Amino acid sequence: MKVLVVGANGQIGKHLVSFIEDSDSLEAKAMIRNKEQASFFENLGAETVVADLEQNIETIAKAADGVDAIVFTAGSGPHTGKDKTILVDLDGAVKTIEAAKLAGVKRFIMISSFDTSREAIQAAPSSFAPYVAAKHYADEWLKSTDLDYTIIHPGALTNDKRTGQVKAAFEVDRGEIPREDVASVIVACLENETTIGKEFQVVTGTNPIKEGINSI
Repeated sequence: MKVLVVGANGQIGKHLVSFIEDSDSLEAKAMIRNKEQASFFENLGAETVVADLEQNIETIAKAADGVDAIVFTAGSGPHTGKDKTILVDLDGAVKTIEAAKLAGVKRFIMISSFDTSREAIQAAPSSFAPYVAAKHYADEWLKSTDLDYTIIHPGALTNDKRTGQVKAAFEVDRGEIPREDVASVIVACLENETTIGKEFQVVTGTNPIKEGINSI
């Protein structure tokens, strides 16, 4: 299975491309914003394609040419304004979903926020609420399609070393999870068709990742 990683140059994205390239059944195509980012991925043996989420749907669809799955790991980041939250986390996600449909790619995995419910939007601090709202509507857009989607809601992200163990379910208590483990969860979902049509929260726990994903 060939996988387009959108947001490949992000922290989760880099781990994900590396893990995919280590897999016997998967290969990565890293979507990057400029050619200067390519060397990291080329050194891993991964194909790269240059495209920007602020470009049109057709450009993103062209980047998805020849792939079997898309993983959306992109994010505007904590140091940008509300404008980038809308343009990347909402519009960029929706354009990528529409690009998947245009390119005929059925499998789509979305990395969302831990809680994107209406209640979470209302409860969020004013500085964080736009991000939660953007993720909420991107998730809803994906669920309204006929794509083979999986929506992953990770807990608070850390740069700790991976544990390889998680707690995953439709709803779990808040907690943390290393970015490396999130990348491993994505790989497990790509390799497990029973995750299609499901969304779940995931934090560090006591179950090996594959077992945790199998139990959802």
